[in-house]
Amino acid sequence: MSEVFATDVAIVGAGPVGLFSVFELGLLDMKCHLIDILSKPGGQCAELYPEKPIYDVPGYPVINGQELVDNLMKQAHPFGPTFHLGEMVERLETLGTAERPLFRVHTDAGKAIEAKVVIVAAGGGSFMPKKPPIPGLDAFENTSVFYSVRKMDHFRGRRVVIVGGGDSALDWALNLHPIASRITLIHRRAAFRAAPHSVNAMHALVESGQLDFVLGQVTSVKGEGGQLAALVVRKESGETVDLPCDDMLPFFGLTMKLGPIGEWGLNLHENLIPTDTARFETSTPGIFAVGDINTYPGKLKLILCGFHEAALAAQKAHHYVYPDKKLVFQYTTSSTNLQRKLGVS
Repeated sequence: MSEVFATDVAIVGAGPVGLFSVFELGLLDMKCHLIDILSKPGGQCAELYPEKPIYDVPGYPVINGQELVDNLMKQAHPFGPTFHLGEMVERLETLGTAERPLFRVHTDAGKAIEAKVVIVAAGGGSFMPKKPPIPGLDAFENTSVFYSVRKMDHFRGRRVVIVGGGDSALDWALNLHPIASRITLIHRRAAFRAAPHSVNAMHALVESGQLDFVLGQVTSVKGEGGQLAALVVRKESGETVDLPCDDMLPFFGLTMKLGPIGEWGLNLHENLIPTDTARFETSTPGIFAVGDINTYPGKLKLILCGFHEAALAAQKAHHYVYPDKKLVFQYTTSSTNLQRKLGVS
């Protein structure tokens, strides 16, 4: 039985355009729940280029990805959005009618978000984990092989092997070592693509004997019934050893896929969602698509265009959420009502 959350709008994707949608919807008294497969808000800006300078956001001659996300989070804060992070949307139920839409969005964490409006702001799609080419690994997935950490307590008292050399691998090695019985980090190189302070902290734990580091690669796995018993590791020297373990966390990066959204019947065009240009509504009334996930004549894949799309989508969304309430357009610079909502009045 799914845990059901009721809200006005369910936003699929917590990147910059999804976050700005919270602001535009909030000004019109609509509450939002956001779902994102990543463990933090910000989408590509936060995950792929947090320090990359962006030059085409109005009002900022230059701003990096993480600064933009931080500012958008502050802008959304007055409206109290609820985030469901580290979760993937699995399926969509249509419960209402074209005139009075109602949807139930189900996630792989056993949750269901019930909303009158769904806004898809999923960028190029969901970030999906890159899986290592290890024979038979899929038989252990979600039992003793995990590509993300949903519940830390699962790893309490267990022998955990983390494979990778980026921020995710280092962060979870540091976060899980106090609760796991043993943490082993495996990477094919002695150099890491992670924050220097994380690398230094990992080396300190290795030197003190609290964490193991193996230079090498996992070539195969051993176990049965979905439960790992050992990993076969080829060390840099060429020696092959069996490394006992209970859980494996491979962090080999992320790739973009449209995922289950492609099965929602939205008349896809080359894995993009066609919309109109007045409301950015899809072929299904009550479902909107904003940002890089949509397509229409003249479409430009720019963050600033996604912001524009979110503003117009919010106007039509109001009609579905408040069908009997007239919408009066107001400016934040002059409306004391809007300024009260923002906490600046």
